[in-house]
Amino acid sequence: MDKARIKDLLDRVSRGDASVEEALEALASLPFRQLEDASVDTHRSLRLGYPEVIFGERKTPDQVVRIAAALFAGGNNVLATRITTQHVDALSARFGADLVSHDPVARCVSVRACDVATGRTEGVSDHGVGRIAIVSAGTSDLPVAKEAAFVARALGNNVEEIVDVGVAGVHRLLHFKEALREAFVLIVVAGMEGALPSVVGGLVSRPVIAVPTSVGYGASFGGLAALLAMLNSCAPGVTVVNIDNGFGAAYAASLINRKPEE
Repeated sequence: MDKARIKDLLDRVSRGDASVEEALEALASLPFRQLEDASVDTHRSLRLGYPEVIFGERKTPDQVVRIAAALFAGGNNVLATRITTQHVDALSARFGADLVSHDPVARCVSVRACDVATGRTEGVSDHGVGRIAIVSAGTSDLPVAKEAAFVARALGNNVEEIVDVGVAGVHRLLHFKEALREAFVLIVVAGMEGALPSVVGGLVSRPVIAVPTSVGYGASFGGLAALLAMLNSCAPGVTVVNIDNGFGAAYAASLINRKPEE
């Protein structure tokens, strides 16, 4: 349930097209929906602007499907991260493959809400002020960068992906300097020594969200070296999310990019 659906419900009640009892029944599940092993936050889109997102890791396919069904019943587009092919197969069986979109590199899946009365599938509209640029240092960083891209698009953003432009060949990055400067917010993904966000931060006048990845040899300490490098960036305007957290970066970028009236 979101603001638009509540407004429509109240308008129907005021016109006499829906009864008070029908409205109460629709609103009864607003705070959350209690399942056997989950409490689904059906109120989240009202508070935050976006519905709850399912973190699929360590959840069974059945658990993911039941949580998705609770969100879907409220008319929400469903988004799940860190999923497996088993999760995707279960979601496709439950909702139909035509409503399910999956990126195996990003390990993300979405289910587009469908009006059961009309059969109309709701697409994801563009809610952004501008474009989000997602810049990745190397091909090994793509799973995290693709997660960020998938989530950002699912949340209604225009996304441009710029790949394999790490500092070992900085001329590759400079080739895209106009695209970097035209972006409204940038997500920069890098492992190894984590220098790329600082370089990008020195080129643009927009917020840069840095994402350290666990890519690297032994002294990278599973991404800790990149995390510390990014936290110590001398470039102003660079903020940092946790290691491999493409989702968190995309969510923050979406809030920055969101149109004021929304």
